[in-house]
Amino acid sequence: MIANSPVSTTNATLNTRRSVAVTGGVASATAIYADRAANAEIWDVEGRRYIDFASGIGVLATGHRHPRVMAAVNAQLERFTHTAFQVMGYQPYIELAERLNAIAPFKSPAQTLLLTTGAEAVENAVKIARLATGRSAVIAFSGAFHGRTSLTLAMTGKMAPYKSGMGSSGREVYRIPFPMEHRGVSVAESIDALHALFYADVAPDQVSAIIIEPVQGEGGFQVAPLELLRHLRQVCDTHGILLIADEIQSGFGRTGRMFAIEHAGVEPDLVTLAKSLAGGFPLAAVLGRAQIMERASPGSLGGTYGGSPIGCAAALAVLDVIEDENLLERADVIGARLRSRLTEISRRNDVLTMSNLRGLGAMIGFDLVSSADPLVPNGTAAKEVAARALANGLVILTCGTHGETVRILVPLTVTEAVLEEGLSILERALARPNSAA
Repeated sequence: MIANSPVSTTNATLNTRRSVAVTGGVASATAIYADRAANAEIWDVEGRRYIDFASGIGVLATGHRHPRVMAAVNAQLERFTHTAFQVMGYQPYIELAERLNAIAPFKSPAQTLLLTTGAEAVENAVKIARLATGRSAVIAFSGAFHGRTSLTLAMTGKMAPYKSGMGSSGREVYRIPFPMEHRGVSVAESIDALHALFYADVAPDQVSAIIIEPVQGEGGFQVAPLELLRHLRQVCDTHGILLIADEIQSGFGRTGRMFAIEHAGVEPDLVTLAKSLAGGFPLAAVLGRAQIMERASPGSLGGTYGGSPIGCAAALAVLDVIEDENLLERADVIGARLRSRLTEISRRNDVLTMSNLRGLGAMIGFDLVSSADPLVPNGTAAKEVAARALANGLVILTCGTHGETVRILVPLTVTEAVLEEGLSILERALARPNSAA
């Protein structure tokens, strides 16, 4: 009997295998498969190199396989990988909680719950808010993304592809419009909608929490205006409502501050964290005021893998890297360069029509719009730009209500040379098809 010839591993063969083995409900932005990565670069299984402006959807603020993160993980691997913190505790969990409490974006004492995913963090933040207030209603915003679980999906403010056909899961979750001046929604209208909600649908003394992303992620990198955040704080203080800042994508240095809400000088009551918290390892957290966190009874919070010792070791190293390599300042430098270069590109007459350049720090996005009407989003063009960029070795992601936003989530550890190379590829991808080289 002749042995079968080995099947070569290519992107095409892996796509074929995937189509049979993996549910189609899991979508991918690219049809390439990673083989190895370092800092802001990825090589696929066929040896092609890509510059990473996606960071695994904002996970890799410290880049792929940062040496200090890998060293911390390897050291923990030599000790133990799992006990379940609820069975037998371990020092890295406590040490990480202490360090997060020390940098919490509020003045009062803090406590931390460690989990595994961002959606899990949001669900637990809502549970804690309900326990602390004795109320059940939650207010969220249009365009928000808080997760794909049943409760977080109810708070997520985008129908396709996340909610279509999933049934109603919005019991006691209310929504108000997120202000976007370029779409005709002002801060005043958002505030009016909140008070109209209190008048018509849910009394403020029934609301446990208002949850907001200081910078919306999937919603299109929309920055929450200072006026809105300050008004929400006032409303929460008046009515005993808790303010939850969802910092899963905007936190851990991405905006030039550890937490994006710090730009507004507004103190939340609870903060959800994940993504860049652990440098690529699964870890999430709820960080909250101690007097609120203490309302949860023993056993009411947790999870088998919550606060994995591997993730904790990685997160402790990430905190060291952010501090020692001055990544908060680096985020501002990268953001300034992105804004400058993208502004220059937008002024060319041979590129697609760009609009609404925005963001904080290195969390930068811009829209592609109709050349005839800059108020009309052009999601098709954004998708084509991402495809052209990928073909030339740059991974970027789109987002926004109509998929019209190109978002940049480059690692904060990116070198100048790689950053400029990536921007040059993006510039070529933005050229009008009939004028592209």
